[in-house]
Amino acid sequence: MTDVFIYDHLRTPRGKGRPDGALHEITPVQLATQVLAALRIRNGFDPSRIDEVGLGIVMPVGEQGADLTRVALLQAGYGDSVAGYQLNRFCTSALDTLRMGFGLIASGQAGAAIGGGVESMSRVPIGSDGGAVYSDPAVCRDYLYMPNGVAADLMASLYGFTRDQVDAYAVRSQQRAAAAQAEDRFSASLVPVCDINGEVVLAHDEAVRGGTTMADLAKMKPFFDRMGESGFDAIALRRYPWLERIEHIHTAATSSGIVDGAAAVLLGNAEFGSRHALRPRARMVACATGASEPLLSLGGPMPVTERVLAQAGMKASDIDLFEVNEAFAVVPMRFQQHFEIDPERLNVNGGAIALGHPLGATGAMLVGTALDELERRGSRTALITLCAAAGQATALIIERI
Repeated sequence: MTDVFIYDHLRTPRGKGRPDGALHEITPVQLATQVLAALRIRNGFDPSRIDEVGLGIVMPVGEQGADLTRVALLQAGYGDSVAGYQLNRFCTSALDTLRMGFGLIASGQAGAAIGGGVESMSRVPIGSDGGAVYSDPAVCRDYLYMPNGVAADLMASLYGFTRDQVDAYAVRSQQRAAAAQAEDRFSASLVPVCDINGEVVLAHDEAVRGGTTMADLAKMKPFFDRMGESGFDAIALRRYPWLERIEHIHTAATSSGIVDGAAAVLLGNAEFGSRHALRPRARMVACATGASEPLLSLGGPMPVTERVLAQAGMKASDIDLFEVNEAFAVVPMRFQQHFEIDPERLNVNGGAIALGHPLGATGAMLVGTALDELERRGSRTALITLCAAAGQATALIIERI
């Protein structure tokens, strides 16, 4: 197996995913184009040496359809010869494009690849794809779909987390993200987004609310209780009959933020780096994907992390930093509980509760955040994982060079 290196990564800021958000006027293809162009310019590689480019897109319809990746590559100056694809495995999509690049390079089928993702949630809302899992009664009779918010409250009920605990976690995420922003920990990897006139419309993450307090969150009502009462609580209780009821504790403030954004990560073998005078920043150690009980929906990071650690011959105690996507507060909380992780090693710069979760792009953003933080601290290893709907998850271990 050939060693696979991360040479660089870049991302856009995350803009609020609504019509008054700073990135709403920027189309998804332009978000992807700008980050891909910046990656090419900053690293000065010959685009013809890139064998594959994949972008995660969770709503691959409308403006995000028709193989957006290939169009963005052409617009970003990669020439005629670079192929691109888009991938949807819900929230793990960007991390899965890195997994695919990893596999191609490690097996000798490619010398270099780019993985990443883009999602304009203000322009292509969640559910725009209208998949059978949401809409086909014949499917739902056999494979019941659990909305992620109800699944988050189910997880909290199963593992004994309270409203105060998830609120406290969300406050910490906001505080950590605000501190990271104030100390410019993200700035070296941010690509300011410009409009058609070349004017910068956003140069920093827009959704962070560092002044959030427990008192603020205490005023918020649970967000998923009515959805649970519509029948999903009953479905969950049939699967978990020892629970008396589902305690609905997650609010909008303890769920990931809806945002727009794009990211790209440059992968290659040693020969690619030597040819272009690029210094590898990290080595990809192991990557795994898997699935678990679909009604719990968000529980995949635990078994997939055990799988990737086993592949690498490592234990959780060998990992210096963890990035666990904050789809809902309970997900990293349960991960921390399961692996007995010091909170000072987990999501140390905040997460999607504060920064937002641009679905198809988030996995690549988390890899970049972890790598930058390893370099800042002089630490060695990081594990990145995301849950995805219907119980799926992907995990990656990287080692700083």
